[in-house]
Amino acid sequence: MTDSEENQSQTMMAVLGLRGLIIDGTLAPGARVAEPLIVERFNVSRTPARAALSQLAEEGLLTRRKTSGYEVKAYTEKDVYQAIEMRGLLEGMAARIAAENDVSPGLLGKMNAVVEQLDDVVARLSSDSEQTEYVHLNNQFHKLLLEASDSDMLTMSLDRMRALPFGSPNAFVESLSLNHVAVKRVLIMAQEQHRAIVESIRYGHGARAEALAREHSFCAARYLNLLRAKDEPIPWIARPSKRA
Repeated sequence: MTDSEENQSQTMMAVLGLRGLIIDGTLAPGARVAEPLIVERFNVSRTPARAALSQLAEEGLLTRRKTSGYEVKAYTEKDVYQAIEMRGLLEGMAARIAAENDVSPGLLGKMNAVVEQLDDVVARLSSDSEQTEYVHLNNQFHKLLLEASDSDMLTMSLDRMRALPFGSPNAFVESLSLNHVAVKRVLIMAQEQHRAIVESIRYGHGARAEALAREHSFCAARYLNLLRAKDEPIPWIARPSKRA
């Protein structure tokens, strides 16, 4: 392996490791992050450490300190709600384009298969293992939706959005107890939206597909509201806003 390849490999290791510490809340908003921490924690050299810091700052997970170095970026609830809405706009566009495209029967079949598997998981939701199944299948559905749009620009835009700790469709599902009645209600509604999105794409109903996908994104806002109602900590938000 050349020096350049070794640096690239170490940079990726540092990026993934540091991103994980931020997303799971190990590094809280405002926590200082410097090169020595990355070098020691991930056993990389200083050049990949600097590159990792720069990349995560570009992704929006870190921000430059007024003096020197970086710190974990703090977000407000307003930021999170706006990010959810932005993801909805992008996924709505993906659904509309998919409906307007001639999506292959094979791809539609994959989407149907995921919906059917989700039906089974949602019907028996009561444990952490089933929660993991739901998260995995939900991720699959959203990846297939993007694949159906066949849009490189949407893929790049959504990839940047999902790099944020709360940008994933599953961002708040993993923070909630699935035996909570209100959570199940949201998940059941989300599953019906999955089914309706696929049907709209199959029959070429672009406007309906877009509206459904945009509304579907707001399930994340409903999960966030449930966390707030239970006074659960949200790692990426420094202070709760006054928004009701």
